[in-house]
Amino acid sequence: MKIKNLKKGMLLGVFVLASTVVLAQETKMVGGAEMYPTKNIVENAVNSKDHTTLVAAVKAADLVETLQSDGPFTVFAPTNKAFEALPEGTVEMLLKPENKEKLQAVLTYHVIAGKMDAKALMDAVKNGMGKAMLKTVNGEELTVMQKGKKLWIMDAKGNKAKVTIADVYQSNGVIHIINTVLLP
Repeated sequence: MKIKNLKKGMLLGVFVLASTVVLAQETKMVGGAEMYPTKNIVENAVNSKDHTTLVAAVKAADLVETLQSDGPFTVFAPTNKAFEALPEGTVEMLLKPENKEKLQAVLTYHVIAGKMDAKALMDAVKNGMGKAMLKTVNGEELTVMQKGKKLWIMDAKGNKAKVTIADVYQSNGVIHIINTVLLP
């Protein structure tokens, strides 16, 4: 069908439908809040009820300004439940001012310089014959693996985190929600 044969309303309907599809691909719901690709990592994270512990930790570690910068960053963001699964007292200990350097080390272990969406991570795993080693902002490495269509991240201690929500795009990178806190 040629465009000149379409009625005005029909053509408008096509544009509205196409616009809706694009928006659905760009935003995701995380912790009951919509994550907007036009906002930075911190601006989005503060709205997720599943990431209040992570946000508090980022503030305590003085990393807000860094995660609001241009980046780009890839962040593996543990949920509140992931923090709750740590040994009792760990989070409280890390949030104390005298443990700021330890907290920074843990948090920056969840950040990769550059923007790696799920496809890029899966390609890296494929190219690495089943594993991809990623250097974190704190200088240590994480191992990325794939099981079926799911991505898994393994820390230096052998703890494994499953990516539960991938490709939450931000203006300065991408976030992947994980179910375990990674430890350097």
